[in-house]
Amino acid sequence: MAVYIRKDPLEIPPPSEKDWLKEDEEDFFLQDPDRKRDALPQPFRMVNKLVMLVFENAMEIIERREMFREVQKLKVQPTKCFPTAEFQVTGRANCLAVSGKYIFVGLSVGLAAFKVSDCKEVCAWDAVKMEICAIHASDLGNESHVLLAVDEMGLVWLFCFHKGGFLLVKILNEMEDISKRSTCEEVVLSPGGDYAGVLLQDSTKAWLEIYRLPKDSWLKETEKNPGAAAVLACRERRPTWTSTKSLELHGDGSAEMESPVSANQADAKLSLPVLLLKVKPPKPVTGSSFISPLDALKKVDDESMLGLGYNHLIKDSQWEQQEAIFRSTYREYLEAEGVRESKEEIPRHATFHFLLPSRILQVGPEMKVQPDVPAGIGVHWDGSHNLCLYLLNRPLKEKSDSDPKPDVVWPCAAPIACSAVSSCSRYLALACEDATITIWDKHLGYPLSVTAIVEERLIRSIHFLRSSAAVSDETPCPGTDSVCPIVQLLVLCTDSSFYLVKAPRGGKSSITLLADRPEDPNLAVSAVVPVLAFPSAALVFSWDGTVSLMNAATSQIVYCFGTPPSHAVASSWQPVFIVDGVNQCLLLRGDRQQNTDALAQSRASHSTIFLFDFNSYPLKEAFPKEPDLPLKSLQNLPWIERCNIFLHDRQQSRLGLREQLPEYWSRLQAQAAAMDKERQKVKGQKKL
Repeated sequence: MAVYIRKDPLEIPPPSEKDWLKEDEEDFFLQDPDRKRDALPQPFRMVNKLVMLVFENAMEIIERREMFREVQKLKVQPTKCFPTAEFQVTGRANCLAVSGKYIFVGLSVGLAAFKVSDCKEVCAWDAVKMEICAIHASDLGNESHVLLAVDEMGLVWLFCFHKGGFLLVKILNEMEDISKRSTCEEVVLSPGGDYAGVLLQDSTKAWLEIYRLPKDSWLKETEKNPGAAAVLACRERRPTWTSTKSLELHGDGSAEMESPVSANQADAKLSLPVLLLKVKPPKPVTGSSFISPLDALKKVDDESMLGLGYNHLIKDSQWEQQEAIFRSTYREYLEAEGVRESKEEIPRHATFHFLLPSRILQVGPEMKVQPDVPAGIGVHWDGSHNLCLYLLNRPLKEKSDSDPKPDVVWPCAAPIACSAVSSCSRYLALACEDATITIWDKHLGYPLSVTAIVEERLIRSIHFLRSSAAVSDETPCPGTDSVCPIVQLLVLCTDSSFYLVKAPRGGKSSITLLADRPEDPNLAVSAVVPVLAFPSAALVFSWDGTVSLMNAATSQIVYCFGTPPSHAVASSWQPVFIVDGVNQCLLLRGDRQQNTDALAQSRASHSTIFLFDFNSYPLKEAFPKEPDLPLKSLQNLPWIERCNIFLHDRQQSRLGLREQLPEYWSRLQAQAAAMDKERQKVKGQKKL
């Protein structure tokens, strides 16, 4: 049979009507007697197109991956760091906390305390056999620490850890009636352990409770009865610990340790926390019931100019009429966007921060304020435009269960998505849902930077980084209001892209894209945490289990912290870790790589905690510090020098504005000339 060669190229045409055979071409195969094979009839031609399309797409993916591998090979691979120490815990480790020289681990059966120096277990608490899901700790001094633990039932346990023993103070949300019990959504412990915030919710509502912790009373009470902690530690210690070990830790007699003192007797000697505030979410703004402006002014208690918007004179009928006019005017745009009418719901989640004294939190002269003790809290609820600030030094005559009004309200143009406070508590950053980021200088009381992401991506979290021109090599501590020449903010979006916002004092802020959205889903970011021990450093946790140390100044991955080959990062999409800025180390949970059944049994029996000591690696070479003049803390300077520094900062900020004045003036002149030209044109038309 003769060979038939088709002249048309061998490609898959798009599925359109122009590729269909016309009626006069149905017998085209009869026109060429030298054909080798017949044309495929339907539906085989469509099947052939789909199969070839699948092969082409597969080849494109393969070529793209090969190109990506070649590019990765050409890049400088980061140095991999292995753990310097490791220790095992009985049960599954759900959370970690570090305070002073102790490591606290929340387990599936209680709590355990270890020493940072040698990773040896000090004591354990498993009296109620509850699974601990979250834990926060703060150092009180004199070998005492305060702990807040949240169990699987949503109960908040308040402990005082003193000289190697857990002392249960109180369950903050314990209720005798189970039907009235509330569950904890989030807990925050202030630096220094002076205050604790608990976000609670039940079946219908949510609220925030702020407690004052009597840490001074705890220190006195534990010193008066030093044997209570030792007895409780011995009573709750696992059977593997012997009395000899307890003697080494506490120095007490064995007869005293073996005395049958119950946990309740030991716990009852500590003072209870005091409930200061009970903050409820803002109610939806409804129509006014006031008849005249005078009635609205009577409801204002102070001279505040901004509030939550409840005291107004807009009626429900006026709002409904305005809503109807808006929807009728922009009906086609609303239908295209798919906007539906939705009723406002009361939010059930909030983000809050403890704030040190500053200019935006004015405290009366009758209130004593300490520079390192929080003076207020900043709260913003989901979907709210307002950041509400509440003072913690409130008069005792005010009831704690009442709904207090915020002392300061900061309205934003869009709902607040997330917020962050710097380690020195001087700077406050707000990120809105419209991708606008504002950095506030709380001590001076004005915004340092206002930037926006051009791509309008959804912001997931924001984190303050240590500036490369930091004041000293020491980690900034609360209460020191040292001035940073450049404030750096790391922005993480929901698509795992990174941005770096730089806000220099007296200059123009900038925003830089560090890393775009990864094409590989395994490279998606699960968590980001700043490392204040090094300038512009941040830890990045990916879904594939890699832990990378990024230098935000150069957008490069300089080091990778990896577990031994026999282990893998536990829950790579939700890793269990803690970064200790005081001891400069990273604690990371890892599980042994086994089959499914053996891995489930191993996780239930024990977990491994790996310790990475930053001082054991040459990390300082990867993060060089820019030379800068050493600045002193303003708190330790006389008031004359503080005034001079303040005026100098003001002058530096004005210098940046002075450089921009010519550009603004030229724009104003051009706009005035255009307006004058338009006015002359209108006059000429009127004369005609």
